[in-house]
Amino acid sequence: MGFDNRTSRRELLRHFGAATGLAAASALSACGVQGAAGSPGLPAWLSAVEAQHSVRELADRVRGPVLVPGGQGYDAECAGFNQSVQHLPALIVGATDVADVRAAVEFAASHNLPVAVQTTGHGPSVPADGALLINTRRMTGVRVDPVTRTARVAAGVRWEQVIREAAAYGLAPLNGSSHLVGVVGYTLGGGIGPLARAYGYAADRVREIEVVTADGQLRRASEEQHPDLFWALRGGKGNFGVVTSMEFDLVPVGRLYGGGLFFPSERAAEVLHAYREWTRSMPEAMTSSAALIRFPLLPEIPAPLRGRFAVHVRIAFLGAPDEGELLVRSLRAVAPRIVDTVADMPYTDVASIHSDPTEPLPAYERSLMLAEFGSDTVDTLIKLAGPDSDGSLMMVEVRHLGGALSRPPSVPNAVGNRDAEYLVFALTAAPPDQAGKATAEIDQLINAMTPWGTGQSYLNFMGGLDASRERTRRAYDPGSYERLTAIKTTYDPQNRFRINHNIPPRPGTGG
Repeated sequence: MGFDNRTSRRELLRHFGAATGLAAASALSACGVQGAAGSPGLPAWLSAVEAQHSVRELADRVRGPVLVPGGQGYDAECAGFNQSVQHLPALIVGATDVADVRAAVEFAASHNLPVAVQTTGHGPSVPADGALLINTRRMTGVRVDPVTRTARVAAGVRWEQVIREAAAYGLAPLNGSSHLVGVVGYTLGGGIGPLARAYGYAADRVREIEVVTADGQLRRASEEQHPDLFWALRGGKGNFGVVTSMEFDLVPVGRLYGGGLFFPSERAAEVLHAYREWTRSMPEAMTSSAALIRFPLLPEIPAPLRGRFAVHVRIAFLGAPDEGELLVRSLRAVAPRIVDTVADMPYTDVASIHSDPTEPLPAYERSLMLAEFGSDTVDTLIKLAGPDSDGSLMMVEVRHLGGALSRPPSVPNAVGNRDAEYLVFALTAAPPDQAGKATAEIDQLINAMTPWGTGQSYLNFMGGLDASRERTRRAYDPGSYERLTAIKTTYDPQNRFRINHNIPPRPGTGG
């Protein structure tokens, strides 16, 4: 029987656990702890913890499941949407509320464990091996206030829930291109979505965040309370605690003129050059991108695109449909379209614009902010990622930025890159044993774009084993990074929250 790396680790873990930990496992199971003890997936502290009944006590304290390796439900609980990073945490807590989160963080602190947090797992960075993983997907409360035009969401909410709830009042959130992504993780990393040029980053619209910090305390961060922590959370990703709820503004959008224009591979260069020129005159109400895509030969792909290379221009316009049609007319005239879905649509259909994958896959991605997107930039992209290239990248996308993204928010935050005009984003899917080849090809493309780059990247497009400290540092300007480091030192001096795009505390403080 053949095993990939993950399977072989699991089999070894189970056999070792069966041989050495059955008695302890039985005792834990009787107390609601599911899994095998005494295995190599667990750190040395576990036998001592079992003796002291600490894990049992944790299971008694929380409402959600507590799982250890080898137990029923363990694999499903730590599996994420992006399967390029595969986790073997020492312990999983399926949190159902704030009390569960606090109990888990306090347990991790008392046993010197790092803490990992996952809702959907769309943007994993490093494996959570040996950590305590808090899964927040059971925390799904959403409350929309149509008077204040705000939404308050719990930690595990996905964008599809907020879109649906807000639409009842003619409102919309600043969601991402995929409706299946978790609200909290997306927003903490910035958030560039279909309304971005008109309304800015999702993080810019956050009013309040409730977060459990490394000391197990629940803190409410806002412009008035813990303003330094509030600044850092909005853009600093998961470095400062476990966010349990978030309140943010909604915008008055019920419909838009949007969809996709799909052009054939032989017109790729022509379309991309035309798109570059077209963006120069677009109003802020128009948010768009252009992607070079190799569509897989899968039955769920529409027949006209199945197994083909195509250029996909994504359109999201907030004005009247007839005005949108006039703006898009010149793009439609560039070349014959394979598929054209651009039309007036309810905002609840916004996910159809990008039509991101809806089934889990192992994906690797990199990004670079661009100061300019000139004719020579297009030529380089076509050479390395076009239909006649030797590459195998699934997608290379160029997003038009500017507009509200270029302006600082009313309440400052850690999100940078305000001077970038465009964003180039490369993604490919590959099994974990081919990760090296996949990431090398992406790096080649991103490196070729550096002459036109700002030197910075976008944190939310750094998933799939892309979490080196140097790469993370490049998501911020030097001043912001130093301030983040100082705030990290205050709230997490032991670097408990390091299973992420990590910003370590200052040296000598325990991290």
